[in-house]
Amino acid sequence: MPTPEEPGPDTRARILIAACEMIGEDPASTLSVRSVAARAGVSMGSLRHHFPTQRALREAVLATIYDVVTPDADVIHDRSIPARDRLVRCLEQVLVPAVGAQARRALISTVEAFAVPEPTADIRAAYASFAEEAHRRVEQWLDILAAEGAAPQGDQSLNAAFLNTVLDGLFWDRAMPTDPATLHRATAILQHAVDAVLTPP
Repeated sequence: MPTPEEPGPDTRARILIAACEMIGEDPASTLSVRSVAARAGVSMGSLRHHFPTQRALREAVLATIYDVVTPDADVIHDRSIPARDRLVRCLEQVLVPAVGAQARRALISTVEAFAVPEPTADIRAAYASFAEEAHRRVEQWLDILAAEGAAPQGDQSLNAAFLNTVLDGLFWDRAMPTDPATLHRATAILQHAVDAVLTPP
């Protein structure tokens, strides 16, 4: 007698998997309801039930991608590790997947998706979603450290933007044909940036 088939992922998970695959293939994908529903094998009504708006879907997809990229981000809560080291480790995780050929492919894909074409409303919205999720994640880490008194209190928006700018520069550097030895400087650069952010004004 045949064994019953293992149950697949639930509807919400299938939608997220399909949308993540589409973003992986085309970072500027608009994630239209029709195309995502077709790829996931669900009805548009079912997709709308889980994600009422396109923005809600995109935010959930990017949060999922960041959870995969930074699987150990919970280290930010581990007070047995100095705050500076925790934040550096979280930032380093964003860079880990991007080295050499992989970094070049990611950079080329990003430039082709967002910088080469004319900036339509859809492209602007797609890029804004990426930037907002990256900003939100770093700002969240800073808020956690501020709540425990390890970082200055107040609006963390500018500090998060600064740290993301440093990450962008390091990501670009990793895609360029630089001496592999320079890649080891990334930690020192992140430590320098984190020191600037955590030092009270």
